[in-house]
Amino acid sequence: MHPLGTRYYLLASLLFILFIQACHGGETVDIRSLTVFCGSANKPAMERIAEMFQDETGIQVELIFGGSGTLLSQIELSHKGEIYLPGSPDYQIIGERKGLLQKGSDRIVAYLVPAIIVPASNPAQVRSLDDLTRPGLKLGMGNPETVCLGLYGVELLEHNEMLESVLPNVATFGGSCSKTANLAAMEQVDAILGWRVFHFWNPDRMDYVPIAPPRIPRISYIPISVPVYTRDAQLSRRFIDYVVSGPGKEIYREQGYITQREKALSFAGNASIGGEYRLSERYFQLIRKNWQKR
Repeated sequence: MHPLGTRYYLLASLLFILFIQACHGGETVDIRSLTVFCGSANKPAMERIAEMFQDETGIQVELIFGGSGTLLSQIELSHKGEIYLPGSPDYQIIGERKGLLQKGSDRIVAYLVPAIIVPASNPAQVRSLDDLTRPGLKLGMGNPETVCLGLYGVELLEHNEMLESVLPNVATFGGSCSKTANLAAMEQVDAILGWRVFHFWNPDRMDYVPIAPPRIPRISYIPISVPVYTRDAQLSRRFIDYVVSGPGKEIYREQGYITQREKALSFAGNASIGGEYRLSERYFQLIRKNWQKR
């Protein structure tokens, strides 16, 4: 997705939400259900956890996947949601600042380490971050205006003073983590700036190239929290306890996620954890310049 088209995407999301509300006709919603706004970085693990929770409790779990920023906008527009599960603390911080999330309700689920993801067998022979500057290389990234993965990608490039040399090779911006990962799995690009865990989602179709630890400025963690619009705060907390429990975290580990802070840092040297990164004006200038050339 072209990052400058984000406004139109959010407008379409609002129209979809209004349509769903109209279909319900204002009738009472069964509180024996949970609506989880879930960043696509969680998709493989959360689908299994939601199924287990439903089987054990009889409470229906509705999973709404997408980019973390887009989902936060949907919570804001719809005034709905029992759980918010983005792919980074950046959007947790934004949500709290906007008054959309209950402060202090967040817990850490797992850690995400940046990596270069390539199609299986790595046909373009990408071996390091420097290869992303190669003329003619087709690179994919998450849309940094709505996808946490995109934010980390831009931050990584800026930290290594590569933003200007790499952005011209960006062929497309994915609208979520799963859509960005699919760019590599479907061989639509030579590489993506992604999360290490993507390889484990589909190891037959994707490989990963580690980024040298000293070149990673920050790693992410997945927070889970309660929106202020929850219909049942106790039920929201019950679901959070279930996700961060031993069995819940084991599901994440089985899907290739890292649940221990020390292990995550072993791939990233002296990287910081958490916090918020904001896109610079330099990034927007380069985006406008590069897309005007196309």
